[in-house]
Amino acid sequence: MLLVIDIGNTNVVLGIYEGDTLRHHWRIQTVRERTADEWWIQVKALFVDAGVVANLIGGIAVSSVVPPVTPAIMAMVDRHFQAPHFLVTPESITDMPIDYDPPREVGADRIVNAVAGIAEYEPPLIIIDFGTATTFCVIDDSGRYKGGLIVPGIQISAEALFQRAAKLPRIELRRPEHVVGRNTVEAMQAGVIFGYTGLIEGIVARIKQENPLPYRVLATGGFAAVLGAETKVIDIIDAHLTLKGLRILWEKNGQKERSS
Repeated sequence: MLLVIDIGNTNVVLGIYEGDTLRHHWRIQTVRERTADEWWIQVKALFVDAGVVANLIGGIAVSSVVPPVTPAIMAMVDRHFQAPHFLVTPESITDMPIDYDPPREVGADRIVNAVAGIAEYEPPLIIIDFGTATTFCVIDDSGRYKGGLIVPGIQISAEALFQRAAKLPRIELRRPEHVVGRNTVEAMQAGVIFGYTGLIEGIVARIKQENPLPYRVLATGGFAAVLGAETKVIDIIDAHLTLKGLRILWEKNGQKERSS
């Protein structure tokens, strides 16, 4: 079995693969102050609940965009798993040219998504990840990573309204019945959901205008399904794209870890 761990700013997502099949997956809150032992308590409880035996884990692949959390999770991996492990870096990618200056500044999550997108779907691709930040990654028809965009995530945008406008409440991010809200909550939901939909459509249109290729748009992340239902520019929704990318990278790089 392969354990994959994606460390994000809001959540840490874990998955267990048997071959190409994702058997289990979990999402837990990212807590920067948590120690290696505290992470193990969390992971062990998930394993026990799912009937996963830690000693049967044969490899571990990790990606992270939260440097303060990475050492604690890697320490947990070293201490509690008798398995080789692999931490994704831009240097890990040898078969995907990266047009970024410098390449090491590309987030591990964006790299992993690009690897999975190329492997699972035919380029050219625009990959949108609705995480703490919303990222757009552009892959050309030769499989080259051309760069992308980073914008505040939809949750950050909604939270900013609550925090910076004294009379506006914290809202649930769901689709309202009408574009024109009939109360404050509906007005905020409409503004955030439909406004973000317009943002997606506008950015995708500009990418296609500047780079005229037959792109397909692939979406992942927590709000991909919600926003994907509002626009026709999103062609594919793959909720587990990042976990798939970690599995693919393990298959490409894990043999090095097993032999080291």
